[in-house]
Amino acid sequence: MDEVARVAGVSQATVSRVINGNPRVNSDAKRQVERAIERLGFVPNVAARTLVTRRSDSIGVVITEPATRVFGDPFFAQVLRGVSSALTARRQKLVLFLPQDPAEERDLEPYLMAGHVDGVIMYSLHGDDPLPAQLHGRGVPVVVGGLPPVGAVVSYVDNDNRGGALQATSHLIGLGRRRVGTVTGPLDMPAAKDRLAGYREALRAAGLQPDPVLEAEGAFTQESGVDAMRRLLASAPDIDAVFVASDLMAAGALQVLQEAGRRVPADVALIGFDDAPIAVTTRPTLSSVRQSLEAMGRELVNLLLDSVEQRDRVIRQVVLATELIVRESSGGPPTEVV
Repeated sequence: MDEVARVAGVSQATVSRVINGNPRVNSDAKRQVERAIERLGFVPNVAARTLVTRRSDSIGVVITEPATRVFGDPFFAQVLRGVSSALTARRQKLVLFLPQDPAEERDLEPYLMAGHVDGVIMYSLHGDDPLPAQLHGRGVPVVVGGLPPVGAVVSYVDNDNRGGALQATSHLIGLGRRRVGTVTGPLDMPAAKDRLAGYREALRAAGLQPDPVLEAEGAFTQESGVDAMRRLLASAPDIDAVFVASDLMAAGALQVLQEAGRRVPADVALIGFDDAPIAVTTRPTLSSVRQSLEAMGRELVNLLLDSVEQRDRVIRQVVLATELIVRESSGGPPTEVV
């Protein structure tokens, strides 16, 4: 830095301000410093800078799911795209962690608390995961995607899962369907619980009582949608509509219905959730509840960096709207499968 300052004809403090993005540098001095940096091939010493600023300019993203699912499910790709674009815009680095079991997550905890990252984003949490509350308790800024575990008072960004499920199920009932089933997500996840709650609320509002026979739990995968739909058909062969808590599971459910000779939507109307790319590739195309996954990723970053930069422990909460997108599987004529 001393050599950069000499070549640029400015003070070392000015060089430091330019490198750290401080706006209080006049444009001429900034250009001189940038030219000197380019000429000398100067690369800031990140370790030394971290000692001074106590910032790593890195954000940890923790996803507690198998790596095969993270890289195979478009849900994660869309959220990560939003996270990555927001971090890039604010000159931060993304560090991805995929603990495969509780033991790996426990091993990760000391690393996250040791200052290697400035804050942590966590999503796709299961059960009463203790890590968000532990990080917050140790002063590490943390934001959760979805509702946080019970007892964890931390910031979060969620989509309106309950409202989206309510709207989807009400749409099915509005078509005149009375044996409306559901394929839920894993019920140790808040999003799955909320979607089930919205489904049940819509039934009650229409004078229909929720029936365990019409509910089957899945795992947010296409294979689990196949299995859950088979169980629903076995327990309720007169089923005439299904709200499915993800599009991947809905695609699996559609496959089973077609194999069983049920026309969609003439015999069984079907709605998924996520509005993932698969929703427009099935035949018939899937009605789905659209949630703003990239927007969710961006909001996770914004909330976290607000906390990091302001060095506060304020709890911030954002709930994003969902929207029902009606396609052939619940609104238009059935499409012939070629």
